[in-house]
Amino acid sequence: MKVTQSAVLDDAREAEARKLGAALARLRIARGLKQEQTALRAGLSRNTAYRLEKGDAGVAMGQVLRYLDAIVPGKTLLELLSETDPALAALGAKEQRRRASALSRRELDEIDF
Repeated sequence: MKVTQSAVLDDAREAEARKLGAALARLRIARGLKQEQTALRAGLSRNTAYRLEKGDAGVAMGQVLRYLDAIVPGKTLLELLSETDPALAALGAKEQRRRASALSRRELDEIDF
């Protein structure tokens, strides 16, 4: 009988798996890598990479480590979760909200319906 990990994990452990997946995805994006490209470098299918980034607890630990190594060779899980990578700081600065400026007359005309 096939057992899914989400069926046997408690909510806290499932949340940890999602946090790990989100951290992997964020680091990959910060490094400017595509998911398909990273999966290929790690020797994984794109579907496995997708499952990793979504926090699927059924993915093997070795696959998680290979995926992390494909993003940043030599980085540990502890370093990943502490978010000390300089690329993450640059991504955070980019994501910060900026003040909205008024639209120009031309921009207003373009969206006028």
